[in-house]
Amino acid sequence: MALNRQALTRRAVLRGGIALGVAGGVAGVADLAVGGRPAASTGSRLRIGYLPITDAAPLLVGHAQGRFAAAGVASARPVLFRSWESLAQAFLAGELDVVHLLMPFAVQLRYALGAQVRVVAWNHTNGSALTVAPSVRGVEDLAGRSVAIPFWWSIHNVLLQRMLRSAGLRPVIRQSPSAAEGTTALVVMSPADMLPALHTGTIGGYLVADPFNAAAELRKVGRIARFVGDVWQDHACCAVVVRQDLIDAAPHAVQAVTDAVAGAQSWISANRPQTAGLLAADRYLPQPLPAVTRALTRAGTDPVLQVRHPSWHGERIGFSPYPFPSYTAALVEAMRDTVVDGDRRFLDGLDPVGVHAALVDDRFALRSIAALGGPAAFGLPGSLLRTEEVQLT
Repeated sequence: MALNRQALTRRAVLRGGIALGVAGGVAGVADLAVGGRPAASTGSRLRIGYLPITDAAPLLVGHAQGRFAAAGVASARPVLFRSWESLAQAFLAGELDVVHLLMPFAVQLRYALGAQVRVVAWNHTNGSALTVAPSVRGVEDLAGRSVAIPFWWSIHNVLLQRMLRSAGLRPVIRQSPSAAEGTTALVVMSPADMLPALHTGTIGGYLVADPFNAAAELRKVGRIARFVGDVWQDHACCAVVVRQDLIDAAPHAVQAVTDAVAGAQSWISANRPQTAGLLAADRYLPQPLPAVTRALTRAGTDPVLQVRHPSWHGERIGFSPYPFPSYTAALVEAMRDTVVDGDRRFLDGLDPVGVHAALVDDRFALRSIAALGGPAAFGLPGSLLRTEEVQLT
């Protein structure tokens, strides 16, 4: 019965899906390390999981270009998942070694579930947007409508709620929205289901990662009302996450991961059209090439996009690996004010600074950055310190 209770607890935390396996936490780790080093020659391979969004581009490009093997450990072709719940379930069950995961979700897994997961690098910055039906002129017009998000504990939900409140609206869950009462209903939806729901009028908008926003633009079923990177400068939606047992058993494999990711980030930043072609041609992303290309190459000078902070370049995804402590702390604070359909008690008493120390292990990313020319090579301050900039209006 103890095993069943653990599975049910995990299922409750993850909000749906099949019960998690409980025996696989260290599966595959021993094969990755021989004498403290990765054993690529033995045929073992890193197992990577992702959702089909441009946020995953560094992991996907890293695999496509053989960067993991070049850094010392082979990797199997990354496995595509449709939802964050199913990805997390496979990861916690030991079926995956490396995932790109929503930063707030990583906080939840660590503190609500007690999972020994660690953020070892940022996968990207920016890259998400609020896409609305053509009839919606501004955020205030979402009163009486439903808006989809990909997961409760996501930067999408965190910032959507702050944007709604800034526009005088109240986000609600499990109740019908009312224009008269100024409420907007929030619903969790798989990213692949969002565009069809917008097209049929089931929802009035969605806030999610690209290329689903670009796809709506190109199909003329929606328009971008606000880029998330135009609200929170250079925020991290997703991070590269591993389990602590991989760090303990095969630290060189983890270093190979951050080396491959950082190298891919540097290459992507200088080769955006080529990146789109690689991701689409090899079917890492199932969306059409024009949508992937648009997501990677948008120009903030396009007047249709109505970018409010052009110097931030929040209209398109960015790539840098360093996980800023100031962001983790500010994110935890923002999560406290976020309504979810689930238990929020794990946030009680959390020290935001302490969360970063427990959740993030930046040693590997720092070595990768240094090997590629230092912070300046990624447009980062030499001090690796920054002030978080959030502008809702």
